[in-house]
Amino acid sequence: MKRPPTWSDEQIEASLGRLLQLGVAIAAAIVTAGGAFYLLRHGRQPPDYAQFHGVPVEFRTVTGILRSATAFGGRGLIELGLLVLIATPVARVAFSLVAFIRQSDRLYAWITATVLALLAYSVLGGIR
Repeated sequence: MKRPPTWSDEQIEASLGRLLQLGVAIAAAIVTAGGAFYLLRHGRQPPDYAQFHGVPVEFRTVTGILRSATAFGGRGLIELGLLVLIATPVARVAFSLVAFIRQSDRLYAWITATVLALLAYSVLGGIR
C-alpha cells in the first residue's frame, strides 16, 4: 500500500492560516447579513430596557438556530455566525490531527486527538 506524501510544516501552517481566515471571514459575513436583516425588520422598534428578556427558546438549540437562519431571521443568522466562529478553532484542531497523522507524528497526533475528544465531549455534553 502506497503511503500518502507527507506535508511540510510550512504547508500545514499555511493551510491552518487559510482555514482560520476563511472561518472568521465566513462567520463575519453571516453575522453582518444577520445584523442587516435584523435592522431591516426591527430597526425602528424602541428598546425595552425596563424589563429583561431572556434568550428565546428557538435559539437555545442548534436546530432552532438553523431553522431561524434558513428562514433569514436576523437573530438566527447572527447566532449561526457565532456558531461558525466557535467551530473555526475546532476545525483547526481536526485539521491538525489529520496533518499530524499524515506526517506520522504519533505523539502530536495522540495529543491532538485527546484535545479533539475533549472539545467534542464539552460540546456534546450540553446536548441531552
